[in-house]
Amino acid sequence: MLNTKIINPGLLSLLARVRHTNTFVIADRGFPFWPQIETVDISLTDDVPTVVQVLAAVKLDFLAVQAFMAREFLEQNTEATRSKFAQALQGIPTTHEPHVEFKKRVPGAIGLIRTGDTVQYANVILVSG
Repeated sequence: MLNTKIINPGLLSLLARVRHTNTFVIADRGFPFWPQIETVDISLTDDVPTVVQVLAAVKLDFLAVQAFMAREFLEQNTEATRSKFAQALQGIPTTHEPHVEFKKRVPGAIGLIRTGDTVQYANVILVSG
């Protein structure tokens, strides 16, 4: 039996296939569907779970060396929300880029985890170490 905090089998399978320098996406509920990459949909209701909650769970067993987010996240959200995400990404260098550029990275990801998050532009691409 695996000794990990994550118990969702789809999520475990996805994370097990992420190798050095590969990426995966943790997305909000409104993020577009990408047919060319696997999506593990763990959304339940609005804000259950959130991107921050999934990020906290993933960080327990996953080494992320870089994160990417849309610059619009900084423009569209309150200081409290920005601070919550900064704390969740603490220790992971994070680049904020235009949303159009962010979305160009998505097809190269191993997979996408869809959450129920309603925060605007609450999408994170993590790079594996």
